Amino acid sequence: MTELLTAAQMRAIEQAAIASGSVTGLELMERAGRGVFEAIFAEWPALRATSHRAVVLCGPGNNGGDGFVVARLLKEWGWEVRVLAAAVPDAMPADAATNAKAWADLGPTEALTEQNLRSGGESDLYIDAVFGTGLSRPPADELRNVLTHLGGRNGDKGYYQPRLVAVDAPSGLCLNSGRMLIGGSSVPTARLTVAFDSLKAGHVLAAGPELCGKVVVQDIGIAPWRQHVAPRQVSGVWRGALRPVLLGLVEPVSRTSDADIRHPGSFRAEMLGKQGWDAAHAAHKFTHGHALVLSGGMTRGGAARLAARGALRVGAGLVTLGCPPSAVMVNAAQLNAVMLKPIADSAALADVLQDGRIKALCLGPGLGTTAKQAELIAAALDAGRDKPRPTVLDADALTLLAGDSALFGKLHDACVLTPHAGEFARLFPDIAAKLNEPATKGPAYSKVDATREAARRAGCVVLFKGPDTVIATPNGRCAINAAAYGRAAPWLATAGSGDVLAGFITGLLARGFAPMQAAEIGAWLHVECARSFGPGLIAEDLPEEVPKVFRGLGL
Repeated sequence: MTELLTAAQMRAIEQAAIASGSVTGLELMERAGRGVFEAIFAEWPALRATSHRAVVLCGPGNNGGDGFVVARLLKEWGWEVRVLAAAVPDAMPADAATNAKAWADLGPTEALTEQNLRSGGESDLYIDAVFGTGLSRPPADELRNVLTHLGGRNGDKGYYQPRLVAVDAPSGLCLNSGRMLIGGSSVPTARLTVAFDSLKAGHVLAAGPELCGKVVVQDIGIAPWRQHVAPRQVSGVWRGALRPVLLGLVEPVSRTSDADIRHPGSFRAEMLGKQGWDAAHAAHKFTHGHALVLSGGMTRGGAARLAARGALRVGAGLVTLGCPPSAVMVNAAQLNAVMLKPIADSAALADVLQDGRIKALCLGPGLGTTAKQAELIAAALDAGRDKPRPTVLDADALTLLAGDSALFGKLHDACVLTPHAGEFARLFPDIAAKLNEPATKGPAYSKVDATREAARRAGCVVLFKGPDTVIATPNGRCAINAAAYGRAAPWLATAGSGDVLAGFITGLLARGFAPMQAAEIGAWLHVECARSFGPGLIAEDLPEEVPKVFRGLGL
């Protein structure tokens, strides 16, 4: 997994590096400034010519110190550089003050005011080094006005500043939550954001992707000191780490923690070795898991059929669609590889679930929200009390859980809840209200915080859907699957796509993956299938794209 740090963790890593004596704070600031300098020319090679102008906005802290380094480097390259600073050197931290004084030998420093920013005409490049990871409260009015102007429209051209580069983050963005601490109109929208060492959670959560533009991570040489920070439980779900886990689809392998994820090469060799080959050769459909998806009545079967198709495509050996007897013929007309089972009521479901070969359940897509469906969910959850059967609860099942505390109390640790924002608010109204409160100080309450709290309350994995999908366990382990930047897939906002996701997770659970890992892989695969297909996607396309994605992984 790609680790996503909090602001406090980043500071702790930097402090550990400095305390080791291997590097000074001033050297780290120089590396950060040079990282920004190099990222600018990598993004816009034409700017390597010397006839350009830059405005560098320096805040009162270490982020401002980084800005002074960038200003010096651009000046030495031959640029015309204006520096606007929020504090005099003597009022800045020691390392930042050193760089501010070094700039004084090269050019003047103006006060960071809206009037000064407006003066002097347009520039080719703007550097936002006002507030980085450490902003914890709204700034004074004058700085708010500066940031509002910096983030405003560029005259009548209808776009933001064409080359606005943010150091760490656009000023006013909380890097723990991706929320705006100083009001939406006040946070500048960057074209390029330069982060150091690692992405922070706020780069991919909430408004982070919109405000950061493109994010480049620059190495400043502190990675060896990450081990000195308390264990982190937030990770990003990216292709590099999931590839070896997905290779486990060749033959199911139990996975319970990040430590079990091994290098793709060695894991692939293991899967293709004699033992793995013999196991695969001897396999049959039941060794790949049997998933049961419950469906609603005659006119409500589409969502469950999508989920069933997703479970089948992701590798479940068998998938059965359980539906009311009156809906069997309707479903039979549209299904081939998916089997059908008439299930009239909760007693019939309890009887079906006596079959121990059924390894995972999917409850909710198109199920309905009457008392009869609530009884079905209760029967499914009760059937796994002694040995919990992995169960995905989505859509209508979440609505029923939200309205019935006794039903909610039947959840067990093998469950996965998959709410979108509206369903999350119905299930956890107090948590949602806290998340929706205006962010007035940092670190702001985040979607990570909300999902962790929800998972603790439910006692199971919660996957809080969205472009910044967050997945958490009751013990606080958390992953963010961000469909942002190069992974953006806005065409996923189509009816039925969430039903397919529920099916993906169910199929992975049937294969033997742990709930958290099934949710992580399912969410990642969901985005990759959408990206593989492209614009024009409808939900039916998602399962059919799975083979192409798997082939691309070398499975």
